[in-house]
Amino acid sequence: MKLPKVVLILFLAIFCISSYGQEKNENQDVEVDEMIIRMAKIKVYANHRDEYIAILNEEAEASIKLEPGVICIYPMYQKENPNEIRLLEIYANKKAYQSHLETPHFKSYKEKTRSMIETLELIDMKALDKETMPLIFNKIKD
Repeated sequence: MKLPKVVLILFLAIFCISSYGQEKNENQDVEVDEMIIRMAKIKVYANHRDEYIAILNEEAEASIKLEPGVICIYPMYQKENPNEIRLLEIYANKKAYQSHLETPHFKSYKEKTRSMIETLELIDMKALDKETMPLIFNKIKD
């Protein structure tokens, strides 16, 4: 009777160890040099601000939860001008970015918000501190 419990415990221990290794490897697959880093500068019409933010937050959450290649879509706004939205977007690589553009949630976001946006500028960026990049989001607790 003790043998099945020991076997079960051993199986669970092996599973946890192998799962930890797989998760660690998935995170290591992202190379900083291959990442697509972008700042989106968006100005929304004042009368659409609240609706736009609700749709944007929904899209950002879906992107992070559903797309392994989306590292960050972080929406924010200027304190002095709340209609000026900024997004920090980080994708694992060009393939992840292209895949993101084809997702139903991104296409829905684009369609729903098209008339709400006054201006849009996409600015491609490059990381200056490659060593710190993998640590950035590890300090934030749920």
